[in-house]
Amino acid sequence: MKNIFFLITALIFSISANAQTSKTAHTMHHAKTQNAMKDCVMMKDGKMMMMKNGKMMDMDKDMTMSDGTICMKDGTCKMKNGTAMMMKEGDKCYMDGKMGKMKMDKTGK
Repeated sequence: MKNIFFLITALIFSISANAQTSKTAHTMHHAKTQNAMKDCVMMKDGKMMMMKNGKMMDMDKDMTMSDGTICMKDGTCKMKNGTAMMMKEGDKCYMDGKMGKMKMDKTGK
């Protein structure tokens, strides 16, 4: 009787642990997918582009990010602290004003 109780308890813990692992893996995959499609402006092929809802389009006007950073069509970004920078190929500015880099493939594109 003790062996059956032990076996059932071990089985329940095993199923519970497996279910949590699957949810965690799914959540992490979803977070990676969301990051890849985050709205931003970026310098690509020498032009300022805008990513919105997973769609890439030319940046047609200057944009002000939520923290006050202003990104202009010519690639200049004026930060909220007053400093300005020129975006280079692969640079991104997210809608919250944080800067990042695009991931490049093996050919450097």
